[in-house]
Amino acid sequence: MSLGSPFNRLWSASIFSNLADGLAMTAFPLLAISLTKDPVLISITGALVMLPWLLFAVPIGAIVDSVNRKYILAGAGAFRSLLAAILSLGIALDVLTIYWLFLIIFAVGVCEVFVDTASQTILPAVVAKEKLEVANSRMEISHTVIQNFVGAPIGSLIYAAAAVAPFIANSLGFLVASILCLTIPLQFVKTERESGKAGLPALREDMRFGISFLWNNYDLRRLVFTTSAIGFGFSFATSTQILFVIEDLKLEPRHLGLAMSTLGVASVLGAILAPKSAKKFGRGNTLMFAMTASTLMTFCSAFAPKFWIFMAFSLVGGFAITHWNIVLMSTYQRLIPQEIYGRVHGTRRTLVWGSMPIASLLGGFAAKIDLRLPWILGGALALILSLTGARFIRHIGNSGAAELEEVDSSRAK
Repeated sequence: MSLGSPFNRLWSASIFSNLADGLAMTAFPLLAISLTKDPVLISITGALVMLPWLLFAVPIGAIVDSVNRKYILAGAGAFRSLLAAILSLGIALDVLTIYWLFLIIFAVGVCEVFVDTASQTILPAVVAKEKLEVANSRMEISHTVIQNFVGAPIGSLIYAAAAVAPFIANSLGFLVASILCLTIPLQFVKTERESGKAGLPALREDMRFGISFLWNNYDLRRLVFTTSAIGFGFSFATSTQILFVIEDLKLEPRHLGLAMSTLGVASVLGAILAPKSAKKFGRGNTLMFAMTASTLMTFCSAFAPKFWIFMAFSLVGGFAITHWNIVLMSTYQRLIPQEIYGRVHGTRRTLVWGSMPIASLLGGFAAKIDLRLPWILGGALALILSLTGARFIRHIGNSGAAELEEVDSSRAK
């Protein structure tokens, strides 16, 4: 099924960006544990990636609704390329410390907020609503294949040869993605805004509108709070995953990329089947299954005696989470009008992903007691919430094809 040239160019840029992310996916944690073995400091690295969602998602969402979105994608990609180049220099000169790594990770996280918000906002504009599951599935498949099967194993292998190598390649990947974004033949200018509205007052008004829109719709508000609480449990559980699999389950660091590639098999299969599952069983049932299965596997991972058993739980969990991501994002893209998507998406991400750095930090403290404790506590929390919220999730999934209440166009401006 052809989705058109604008989507294909966006998809191509995403592929190079995913390659760059994949290279760093294994290299970043390996670099971090080469600088420190403290569980709290390791958990901070994960927290700093997500902290910008708590601090900046709402204003960035308003900016995305006001500025040409392909320039946001290109600019964020170029800046990530620069950050990777600086990190490479620090490694080459042997002056990098865990605290400098914290700073770079935080800056990368800010760029991720811009990229995620802009790309999610562009997608409904370049693809018809009835094709959103297919578009999201293709994006997810390329994300998983390129990151897990190509970038991650290469990243860990070349890191073993030279610690600086994956970050140099990371920089080049983001640079190519940035250039490709400029070729997207769409002009996402603020044509729907009044030309007289600009600057800080308009930004504040946009931020208030995004918060108000989400808060005043019961179903959307409850969906966001439910996913936020479950995400908190996931982040608490996985906060020190790198230490858990290497120190407790005895995985050799050089095999980390191969392990992540294996997990990618389940994710790719999930991405391929998600649109078919949503069509055959309904979005609501698909979301309910995916949420329950993924949280159950997270809880079970706490009791894995061997790495291969942990991998089995992770494979099932990865299959379910990919279903969840694709169908949930398509549901949001149907529920939220495209012209205000950035503002509402920013508010939503603030709540959903903004809680994750707090969870990661708390999980790090729990891991100082025992590396399995975050999995037990975080997994139990996520599982209980998914079971108690299953009926509502099925309802919101089934109603996702309908539009939310009509928004006053004067407020959206």
